Amino acid sequence: MPREIFYADAIREALQQEMRRDDSVYVFGEDVAAYGGVFGVTKDLLAEFGPLRVRNTPLSEGAILGEAIGSAVYGLRPVPEIQFSDFLTTGMSPVIDLMSNYFYRIHTPLPITIRAPAGGALRIGNFHSKCLEAWFTHVPGLKVVVPATAYDAKGLLIASIRDNNPVLFFEQKKLYREIKDQVPEELYTVPLSEAIVRREGKDITLITYGSPLYLALEAEKILKGKGIELEIIDLRTLMPWDQKTVLQSFQKTNRAIILHEAPKIGGFGGEIASYLVEHGFDSLAAPVVRIGAKQMPIPTNPVLEDFYLPSLKDILDTAEKLMEY
Repeated sequence: MPREIFYADAIREALQQEMRRDDSVYVFGEDVAAYGGVFGVTKDLLAEFGPLRVRNTPLSEGAILGEAIGSAVYGLRPVPEIQFSDFLTTGMSPVIDLMSNYFYRIHTPLPITIRAPAGGALRIGNFHSKCLEAWFTHVPGLKVVVPATAYDAKGLLIASIRDNNPVLFFEQKKLYREIKDQVPEELYTVPLSEAIVRREGKDITLITYGSPLYLALEAEKILKGKGIELEIIDLRTLMPWDQKTVLQSFQKTNRAIILHEAPKIGGFGGEIASYLVEHGFDSLAAPVVRIGAKQMPIPTNPVLEDFYLPSLKDILDTAEKLMEY
């Protein structure tokens, strides 16, 4: 039966239920055991599953990700936590050079789900606020997931753990205790490669994922009052991404805005824009516009961080300009 729970609690419930179902699933990372993780997501798992399946590690992302590869080779389903996704940078070689292509070289599946809290707007600065998801979509063999709702966080995490490929599961830490929605108590999965249309509209397709979804929903209400209808698509999975749903929407509206929190330059929005121009050129009624963060280190000061991040005004101004074509 559905009930309202927070994004963070949906993730914990997914871990707990899947660990009950499958003894090969275990979690490990910095402070995930008795402390319950820096964001409290793994709270109480140690008491139920014990120190073999809920384990603290040294402060070494390379060691954490190296262990994940070894345990997966021997038949486990590891779910390592990288305390902040920013620090994936210190363990890139195990992910890029080994994990991503292991199946292609050895033909042994690596069912690894890397949980990585991501994103800003928490005033915690450049070392704890990055959105690095686009880097990993460039690497063949990795799947990349970015849930925006509590329902999707649970269903996508369970699907990721059951998947036989390495998955980067970027959790939007701004949403941990900020949003809640209806989440069934029972186990369920959300397919990894399917986007969802959050709002239907006829004028502009807005494609997004993660926490900017809520900016888009706010903009949709305001623009509707001005006679402009947004069709909002939440990608949910960036690799493999749902090209069919996005293209069908674009062919209906003929205009597109791509919104993400990561910097605009080099962000995943560029891939979507390129795809729309390449495959939907005949549907273009206006330029495909990307909205992302500014190309600068992430500030800690609240005023400066708000300046850095995409804003509601960015969406409203872009939508009105697109309708002038």
